[in-house]
Amino acid sequence: MDNFVIFLTVLAVLWTFIAAVSYAVEPRQLLNGLLINLAIGFDAVAAGALVISSGSAWLMTPSIILFIIVFGVIFIFFAFHLVWLLWNAIVVWKKERHTLGNMLTLLLAILIIVVDLFGVFGRKFLPDYIYGGITSLIILLTGYIGLTLMNFLTALVAYNLHRPWHDQDYLIVLGAGLLGGERVGRLLGARIDVAIKYYNKQKAKGRKLPTIIFSGGQGPDEKISEAAAMQQYAIDHGIPAADTLLEDKSRTTLENMRFSAAIINDITDGAKYRAQFCTNNYHLFRAGLFAKQAGLTANGLGAHTAFYYLPNATIREYAAIIMMNKKRHLITGALLCFFPIISIVVGLFTHLY
Repeated sequence: MDNFVIFLTVLAVLWTFIAAVSYAVEPRQLLNGLLINLAIGFDAVAAGALVISSGSAWLMTPSIILFIIVFGVIFIFFAFHLVWLLWNAIVVWKKERHTLGNMLTLLLAILIIVVDLFGVFGRKFLPDYIYGGITSLIILLTGYIGLTLMNFLTALVAYNLHRPWHDQDYLIVLGAGLLGGERVGRLLGARIDVAIKYYNKQKAKGRKLPTIIFSGGQGPDEKISEAAAMQQYAIDHGIPAADTLLEDKSRTTLENMRFSAAIINDITDGAKYRAQFCTNNYHLFRAGLFAKQAGLTANGLGAHTAFYYLPNATIREYAAIIMMNKKRHLITGALLCFFPIISIVVGLFTHLY
C-alpha cells in the first residue's frame, strides 16, 4: 500500500469521524448534510484506491459491477429527469388539489425545458457575449442549487434515520389542515399513527407511558381545532384520553414547537425531559430546525408519505429551507451573478464602442 492510498484512507476516516460526531451532537443542522456527503465522497475514493492497490481480482470484479450499477442508476435518473418530473406532475394533478404547492414538479420541468431550449437556440439569436454570460450564469446557479439541494436531501434522509429509545416522556404530534373542517386526513392521520405506534411499543416494553401532546390551532375554515380532531382520532384508536394533552393555539410549525415546549416546561418546572415530535417524513428536518429555534429538546419521528407526493413536498421543503436562510443565499447568488453580468456589460460596451 503506497503513501497516497494511506493518505486517502486517513482522510476518509477523519471525515467520517467528523460527520458522525456532528450528527451525534446535533442532528438538527444542515451542516450534517455537507459533512456526510464529504465523508461518503472520501470513503468512495479511498475504497476504490484500496481495491485498485490490492490488485485482487475477487475485489476488483464486484467493485466494478457495483460502480457500474451506481453510476448507471445516476445516469438513468438524470437522462430521464424530464420524464419522471412530468409523470409525477400528472399523477399529483389527478390525485391532489390543484394548488401551486402541488405543481412544483411541473414548474420545474417547464423551467428545465426553457433552459434546454435556450442552450439549443440561444446562440442563434443572441450575440456570443450575451449567450456566454447567460450560460455561465445558468451553470453557476444550477451548480449552487444542486449542491445545496444535495446537502439538504442528505440531511433530511439522515434525520429520518434517527431512532430514539422507547423511554420518552412526551410525544408531540404536529397539526395539519382538516378535511371538511373537522376530519383527520391521510397526511395528518399518518402523523398520529406514528405517535400511536410508538406509544404502544413503549407500553409493550413495560415502561412509563408517554403523554401525547396534539398541537394545532383552529383555522378560519375549520369547525374545531386540529388538536381536538387529532385527540379524538387517537382516542378512537385506543389511546386513553388521560394520556393526551391539547395545544390548540398554534398556527405555524414554529408555534407548534414554542407552545408545546411551554406546556412541557410548565409541567416539568424546568426539569429535564425526553420528547419526540411526529410529522411527515418530508417535513421532519425543517420541523427539527424549528424545534431547535424554539428551544424544544426534541427530535423527530417521520411518518410515511405516499411516494408520488414526495417530490413536490420535498421541493417545497427545500424552498422553505432556502427562505429560512434567504440573506445568506441572496448574498451567495449575487456573488455568483457578478462575473457573468460583468462579462455581458463589458461585451456590450465593446460591441457598441
